Amino acid sequence: MVTYDAIVVGLGVAGAASARQLARDGQRVLALDRFSPPHILGSSHGGSRIIREAYFEDSGYVPLVRRAYDLWQELERQTGETLLVPTGGVTIGAPNGTLAPGAEHSAVTHAIPHEILSSREIVRRYPALRPDAEMVGVFERRAGVLMPEACVRALIGQAVAHGANVHVDEPALDWSATSSGVQVRTSRARYSASALVLAAGPWLPDLLGETRFGLWVERQVMHWFARADAGNATDRTPITLWEYEPGGMFYTIPDLGAGTKAAFHHAGERGRADEIRRDVAAGEIEAIARIVARFVPGLVPRVLRSATCLYTNTPDQHFLIDRHPDHPRVVIASACSGHGFKFAPAVGELVAGLVTGTLASPPPLFSLARATS
Repeated sequence: MVTYDAIVVGLGVAGAASARQLARDGQRVLALDRFSPPHILGSSHGGSRIIREAYFEDSGYVPLVRRAYDLWQELERQTGETLLVPTGGVTIGAPNGTLAPGAEHSAVTHAIPHEILSSREIVRRYPALRPDAEMVGVFERRAGVLMPEACVRALIGQAVAHGANVHVDEPALDWSATSSGVQVRTSRARYSASALVLAAGPWLPDLLGETRFGLWVERQVMHWFARADAGNATDRTPITLWEYEPGGMFYTIPDLGAGTKAAFHHAGERGRADEIRRDVAAGEIEAIARIVARFVPGLVPRVLRSATCLYTNTPDQHFLIDRHPDHPRVVIASACSGHGFKFAPAVGELVAGLVTGTLASPPPLFSLARATS
């Protein structure tokens, strides 16, 4: 007998958003997580996450992030929580690089209000920043910061409010699917449903148990720095994304009370989620401190603290949000390649549409056919 309409495995931000939307749509939902979210072992933590509209990765993301802005604001109204803090944002790099031209292309294509700033103009506007003389910046006013732990709590809370059953500290061990339904075996029990959503983030490769999707897990390290003018409690710089050399990227997030966050984007160690190294080596701290001292001299080049998180990557670094090619009752909703948090409530809508059948197929950019062709 089918107990649930849908089982969601994983309650990071993508799974939490999917569970919320399915429950809002009237589905009987069971949501499972191997830990008690929000937690620090996956991909949906770290005190702050960037949200931006002039999307250098591909202009096709812009409609989705616009929908996500609306849904984050809706969630704020429903919960009374502050989830999104506008700060503005600057994407900085060589005029013939990847970041700045990509951001400008998205801004022009989708009529996003923006400014193109020279290196000198960036310094005049934001004295804490020091781009190289030939660099340019794309400024967008709507960019800002999401509070990941608060976002995950809010999404799970809304899922429960709409009737979802949430089981924490209950790892999903395996799953099976037939033409009539799905089953999930956990550390406690076996559950049945009409559909299954796999949103397990870095544990997704283990749950899929196959290599054809090309997924891989990457260790990332986040660092927090103090401001040189410690008397200022709030860092008034925007969020920044930097292409400091061809293929080399880092970002900063303003100080909202715990220090200014800085981290390299990609170039981390590969591994399995349960085996990833969680300590941070001195050399890793020294590497980010050198970059910060060069480009953001308004910060003290001493790290207050560091922490790890995990990216689940696809070969082309676009998302995987689609039905399983062998099991149409199973929807994969994960592998956001380190840039998916901001989209979560809009991703939840896509997932719910795939589960209920109101959406025939995902956007081509996210399809499994694209990833496995």
